[in-house]
Amino acid sequence: MDEVAQAVEDVKRTWDQTVVQIEDHIKEIQSCGKSGKGIQEVNSLPRLNSAAQDGLALLRSLQFRFDLLAQQLPTEEEVVSALAVLSSWKEQYLRLHSSLRNANLQAKNNIREAAQEERELLLGGGEESTIRRRNLQTKAGMTSAAESITESLRRTRQLMVQEVERSVNTLVTFEESTGVLKKAESEYKGQRSLLMHTRRLLSTMQRQDVMDRVIMVAGFLIFIFAVFYVVSKRIGLLALQRKIVTAIKSGSMGHEDVGKELSKSINKDHLTTGQPNILLHVNDEL
Repeated sequence: MDEVAQAVEDVKRTWDQTVVQIEDHIKEIQSCGKSGKGIQEVNSLPRLNSAAQDGLALLRSLQFRFDLLAQQLPTEEEVVSALAVLSSWKEQYLRLHSSLRNANLQAKNNIREAAQEERELLLGGGEESTIRRRNLQTKAGMTSAAESITESLRRTRQLMVQEVERSVNTLVTFEESTGVLKKAESEYKGQRSLLMHTRRLLSTMQRQDVMDRVIMVAGFLIFIFAVFYVVSKRIGLLALQRKIVTAIKSGSMGHEDVGKELSKSINKDHLTTGQPNILLHVNDEL
């Protein structure tokens, strides 16, 4: 038998026991005043009513708990059967409540009649009335004291039950908090490892970024130097060309002299840069 079915059986057993106790209290309330001790039994009536009301409150809590358990049963047939039982319990609760109200009315009538009889006996005079009056006073005092002690014990019991329930709720809260803290700790450990891995990746990316910046700066500088070199060489060639053109126009230099001068300048540049002489045929063309 699973836990839900066992809990359902426990609730049914508790319900039956509580119903029997309430019915006993109702019978005692109905019999109040019938024994000819109306004044003494007036003090016991609140105690019986309090016990019956506690039983009815327990029945209400059992109905609520049974309703919750019925929804957790494994099969549809069990759920339907449990709901049928719950419906019969509600009707039984209403009958007990009505019986308790009728019993109180009957008890009040009995006590009123018993008190009227005792009053007539006390007012009748004679030695019997005097003895009866003394006995009633003594019994009434003893009954009142006993009822006060019983009521004090009942209140103490209720306070103890409330403290126990509060302690149980506190323990349950502590257990839930402990579970939440353990879960948070495990999540924190997982996040910590993830953060460490992310930190290593960020460090690697930062180093790579620095290397990329260095490479970019170096490449840019090399490009600038190359452009500067090409431009400077180009400017030198243009100046040489202008000199040759000016010399040819003035007639101070012939074609052979121009070829020799150009070959000399180009050979000088190639010797300086260490590159092969690729323009030696310029002289022949000129």
